[in-house]
Amino acid sequence: MKQQTLAIAADQGSGFEQYRKPTRRDEFLQTMDAIVPWAALCEVIEPHYPKAGNGRPPIGLERMLRIHFIQHWFNLADLACEEALYDSASLRRFVGIDLGREPVPDATTLLKFRRLLNNNKLGEALFAAVGAQLQARGFKVNTGTIVDATIIGAPSSTKNANKARDPEMHQTRKGQQWYFGMKLHIGVDSQSRLAHSAVVTAANVHDKHSLPDLLHGAERRVYGDSAYASQKTLIEGKAPKAQDFTNQRTRRGGVVDEAVRAKNRNKSRIRARVEHVFGVLKRLWGFGKVRYRGLAKNATRAFTALANLYLGRQRLMAQVRP
Repeated sequence: MKQQTLAIAADQGSGFEQYRKPTRRDEFLQTMDAIVPWAALCEVIEPHYPKAGNGRPPIGLERMLRIHFIQHWFNLADLACEEALYDSASLRRFVGIDLGREPVPDATTLLKFRRLLNNNKLGEALFAAVGAQLQARGFKVNTGTIVDATIIGAPSSTKNANKARDPEMHQTRKGQQWYFGMKLHIGVDSQSRLAHSAVVTAANVHDKHSLPDLLHGAERRVYGDSAYASQKTLIEGKAPKAQDFTNQRTRRGGVVDEAVRAKNRNKSRIRARVEHVFGVLKRLWGFGKVRYRGLAKNATRAFTALANLYLGRQRLMAQVRP
């Protein structure tokens, strides 16, 4: 074990800050440090990660992965993340950086790591690896799936270097308002509330087109809002034994069918659980707007944010505690 320097001793409050108490950030980072399957995730990236050679040795893979997650959890750009690590002792403890021995990786290094994940499509692989780890820890994929989509906004302004909007983003109308950006489609287990599938498209793609990709095939019930109404054929094509529990349209010929409306209300008590995943991504981790240009980069951000681990943190922490 390396001897502590004065810098890391001060970070840990070893007699220097006797009145310091753990913040919510400290508690969050301690929880994620305990429940994230670091070895399994590093195993996914390791074949693509630079190896030590004649040049400057690469920074440790797990350290870069921890910094990458910090960027997503706290919605930080590359330079902002570098500065936050210099500024915050709790972030440095989570990453394992001792300023008495080494500097924080610079913004260019963070950019190169993110490009490595994007170029090798490792976001989907990390999402699948987390799902496999959760199943190994007792989380089951049951026979009920809730499907839904949410709009992630993108800048619609053309006041940029290219004098144009992102060509991979598109506009769509929801209610009486127009939105520009992309859509994140997810399939969520109706009992555990954890997402088992995800797809990213432009905002103008109708929700129903991603429906088959959101089902695992063993469903007995499929829940969704009225955007998925009358899609029984699509559901049966992927999950032959599934019953259609999507909300149906209640207004026909200007008359509201109260019986259908009551059924929709009962279905929505289960269907609302899908909003927990969106709540973590958009409200807690700031993914209400895209950070990068292009669908692929933002898809990697969505897949690697680890919302499933956060939603299952209480059960996972119970397994970690002695």
